[in-house]
Amino acid sequence: MSQPTSRSWLDDLPPAFQAYRNGRRLDEVECIIPDLNGMSRGKAMPLKNFSPDKPIFLPISIFYQTITGQDVEMDIANQWAESDMVLVPDMSTAMAVPWAKQPTLQIIHDLQGFDGKPIFCAPRNILKHVIGLYEQHGWKPVVAPELEFYLTRPNIDPNEPIQPPVGRSGRSGTALQSYSMTAVDEYGPVIDAIYDYAEAAGLHIDSVIQEDGAGQVEFNLTHGDPLLLADQVFYFKRIIKEAALNNGMFATFMAKPMRDQPGSAMHVHQSVVDIASGNNIFSDDKGNATDLFRHYIGGTQRHLIEVMPLIAPNVNSYRRFESEANSSAPTNTAWGYDNRATGLRVPHSGAQDRRLENRVIGVDTNPYLSIAASLACGYLGMVNKIEPGAPAEGELDDEQQAQSYIPTTFDEALRIFEGAEAVHQVLGGDFCQLYAEVKKEELRQFHREISPWEREHLLLNV
Repeated sequence: MSQPTSRSWLDDLPPAFQAYRNGRRLDEVECIIPDLNGMSRGKAMPLKNFSPDKPIFLPISIFYQTITGQDVEMDIANQWAESDMVLVPDMSTAMAVPWAKQPTLQIIHDLQGFDGKPIFCAPRNILKHVIGLYEQHGWKPVVAPELEFYLTRPNIDPNEPIQPPVGRSGRSGTALQSYSMTAVDEYGPVIDAIYDYAEAAGLHIDSVIQEDGAGQVEFNLTHGDPLLLADQVFYFKRIIKEAALNNGMFATFMAKPMRDQPGSAMHVHQSVVDIASGNNIFSDDKGNATDLFRHYIGGTQRHLIEVMPLIAPNVNSYRRFESEANSSAPTNTAWGYDNRATGLRVPHSGAQDRRLENRVIGVDTNPYLSIAASLACGYLGMVNKIEPGAPAEGELDDEQQAQSYIPTTFDEALRIFEGAEAVHQVLGGDFCQLYAEVKKEELRQFHREISPWEREHLLLNV
C-alpha cells in the first residue's frame, strides 16, 4: 500500500500562482523587501535553497543609503557594524514574476532582529505599527489608492528631456486627453501586458483611464486593508515598469517627469470601520457625518504639512505643486465636498462609503510610508479631537490658499518635518531621525548638481 505524499509549502501557494505555473518546474524564488524609497531589494535563489522556515539575512545598512547609493553617517551606535536583519517571508504576498523566462516566485519579507523585534526603520513595519494604533481603539483603516504614471520614450541620456511615447498610430502623444479611450488604445500593447502580468500575479485592477498628460495613465485599485494595498502598489510598480520595457517604452513614477505636462499623484481614499460591527465610523446610524470624521479631516489638515517628506519624498516632488498651467495638483490642505481644487476631498458617497481622499500624495512615494503618514494624520485628529476648517467651495481665494498652504520646496518640508513631535511619536522617533538624514543627504547631492538650465542661460549670459 502506497504512503501518502507529504504536503509541501508549494501546495499552499495562491491559485493565481498555480495557474501561472501550470505544472512547470519552479525555477527561482525572489526574497524582496521595500527600502526607504520603495525600491525592491533582496536576494534571488534557486528553489532548492529556499524554505519559509530557513533564515535569510540582509545588512541593516540598506536603510542608511540615499537613492543614489550614498551612505549616510549618523550618530547611532554600531551603525556600521553591519548587523544583519532577519528576513521573515509573508507567504500571503507570494506571487508570480510574470516577466521571468522561467516560472519564478516573489515574496515580500518582513524584517526583524535576532531578538524577534521588528526593525525600527523597515517601511512595512512602520505601516503595521500605525495600523496597530488604530486597532487599539477598535478601528480598522481602509484605503483605495489611485496610481498615475507616465509612459515615455526610452530616455538613455539623462541630459536629454523626457519625451512622450510613440503609440500605435506612429505619432507622439499629446496632452489634455483626460478619459480619452482613443489615447488609452494608443498604448494598447503595454496596457494589455500590465493586465496579463497582474492576472498572473493574482492582482486586481479596478479601472484604467487616460489622465491629462501625454502618455499619462491612471490605474485604480479596489479598496481594502492598508498593508494589502501597499503591497499591491509595491508590486504594481514593478509590473508596470517591466510591461513598458518589454514593449519598448519606459514607465516612470517621477512626480513631474516633463516640464510642461501635469504631475503624477497617488490619490488615497481613506475610511475607518469599527472592527466589532464592520460599520464605517465616519457615519452615524442616521447616515450623517460623525465627530470622528470631522476630527479625521482636522488632523489631516493640521499635520499633513508635517509629513510632506513622506508623501512628497524627492526634490522633483515639489515641481508637481507649481501653480502654472498644466498643473492639476492641489497646493493646499483645504477640504471640500467633491471639490478637486482642495488637497482633501470628500467624494459623493453613501453613508457606509463616506471617506476622505488625500490628493496631495505623489506617486513617487514609498506606498508603505505615504499611507502610514496619511493615516497617522487622521489618527492624531481623532484621538486629539482636532477641528477642521470650514469646507471650501470652488476655487480657493488668496486668503484661503495662504491659510492652507503646503511647502513648495523640499528644504522647507524637511525643516517642518524635523519639528513635528506628535508625528514622530506615532511613526517612531528613531525612524524619523534616520529618514530625515537620508533625505537631507539626497537634497545636498541635488544642490551640488549644475542643471542644463544653468548651462544654457548662465554660461555665456552672466
